[in-house]
Amino acid sequence: MSVEITALYGGLCALLVIALAFNVVRFRRGKKVGIGTGGDKAGAVLVRAHANAIEYIPLALILLLVAEINGVSAVWLHCLGGALVFARILHAIGLVGGKGGYHPGRFGGTALTWLVIIILAVVNIVSAL
Repeated sequence: MSVEITALYGGLCALLVIALAFNVVRFRRGKKVGIGTGGDKAGAVLVRAHANAIEYIPLALILLLVAEINGVSAVWLHCLGGALVFARILHAIGLVGGKGGYHPGRFGGTALTWLVIIILAVVNIVSAL
């Protein structure tokens, strides 16, 4: 069994995670902070943008992989994988752009991420029954 669809979205999400990590490293080097944020709110926002991606992406990709292995339509997998990548980018832009406060991108990215995870969870539960 090949899993090219999950591979595609896993690769795209990995690039996003590295971009977010790069932002944290650039902040820490610029502020000479070895670990954490040194109390800098902008740094805390960058750390949380990276951490939030790390918290949600693995679960979503595991669910996408299981759905792909179980034969869910490629169209559905691409829709959900594409929505996941879009949601995570939207969330990161919103969290950083809103400086940790409310931002429509942050809200929309979170809501869309949750929706993708819920749909994939239901699809996998149904296919297991």
